[in-house]
Amino acid sequence: MIVFDASALLAYLRGELGADLVREQLLDGGVVGAANWSEVAQKVTSAGAAWDVARALLLSYPLDVEPVGVEDAERAAELWSPGSGLSLADRMCLALADRMGAPALTADTAWVGMPGVRHIRPTEKTRRLLASIDRLEAGEGVEHEPLE
Repeated sequence: MIVFDASALLAYLRGELGADLVREQLLDGGVVGAANWSEVAQKVTSAGAAWDVARALLLSYPLDVEPVGVEDAERAAELWSPGSGLSLADRMCLALADRMGAPALTADTAWVGMPGVRHIRPTEKTRRLLASIDRLEAGEGVEHEPLE
């Protein structure tokens, strides 16, 4: 099981980079917190798209919308720190993932390096590593760069 962040579901609905990974995860099923579900609905409608169509598509997968509970709300408050770049909805998603003991799937770059988080898009470090592998496979030399 996986916990979907709003950014992952929106990337899927918009056909953005990483949408194929989100679709694979949706086929396996998972949960989205009610706060993130609300964020998806708001972004879809504010873009002028039909929420009823997006909603029906998402719910055609084994996706459950999990209510926000006291435990999640308090854990989200604990996850707050100044300058973290994490919104309340982000922290609610992370709290839900923590409670469920499941990874969170996101497109949000503010989550890079956080434990228990899977990104749908490669980070810059991953891009550099893949480019180096491509150059090696092509028989080209590769200058060593630290991947920090």
